[in-house]
Amino acid sequence: MLVLLPPSEGKAAGGSGAPLKAEGLSLPGLAAARAAVLEELVELCAADEDKAREVLGLSEGLRGEVAKNAGLRGAAARPAGEIYTGVLYDALGLADLTPGARELADRSLLVFSGLWGAVRMTDRIPSYRCSMGVKLPGLGALGAYWRTPMASVMPEAAGDGLVLDLRSAAYGAAWKPKGEVAGRTATVRVLHSQVVDGVEKRSVVSHFNKATKGRLVRDLLSAGAVPAGPAELVTALRDLGFTVEAQPPAKPGRPWSLDVIVTQIH
Repeated sequence: MLVLLPPSEGKAAGGSGAPLKAEGLSLPGLAAARAAVLEELVELCAADEDKAREVLGLSEGLRGEVAKNAGLRGAAARPAGEIYTGVLYDALGLADLTPGARELADRSLLVFSGLWGAVRMTDRIPSYRCSMGVKLPGLGALGAYWRTPMASVMPEAAGDGLVLDLRSAAYGAAWKPKGEVAGRTATVRVLHSQVVDGVEKRSVVSHFNKATKGRLVRDLLSAGAVPAGPAELVTALRDLGFTVEAQPPAKPGRPWSLDVIVTQIH
């Protein structure tokens, strides 16, 4: 099982650990692309703070993120599972998983990133600010930039089991499963169900979508569930108490679509 996650905009501070060793990151086939993004990002942020803030889409209150990016090469690094914070990662709760569940998380979870392409939870990275929606002056839009290196690396990373794709659209643009891999990929949408005047109404949730996805992954890890494919995932989620409606692909080479229905938003 491979679970694809978005990163968080907010990130924990790097602390006092050793600096980044890019050659030690997972998915070494992305090394050259990572080096190119890192070089341009650091140079941009070191040369012109105002331009960097504009390119990165940062408010005046986030000006300090530019200086942080400028010092990335020497900044302290921590495991990615400690760097990424926010709603999804709070609900996932990596820190208090059982040892068995944490080992499964380290094997199964892959976080997509505008700067690194994708990293595993054990990869040591510094805190940074660079979303997949950024368009760097030299490399261009990062979502498009990452497609070529991802196309050569991700099919192998996906292995021969389930691919559970929980990424947002911006991060999904960097790699779209194709062919046989797509056929064992499942995407998830979270819908809020309410009964109004005796009629059920459903709406897409945004903020709480992240929390539900975090709890979903946590429950799978805690149960030691490793579904072989989308159909087995549906069964596993229903066994864990989730209400799931599945839509198998209309034609080969397309992913499954899963709707997780919630009646309470929290």
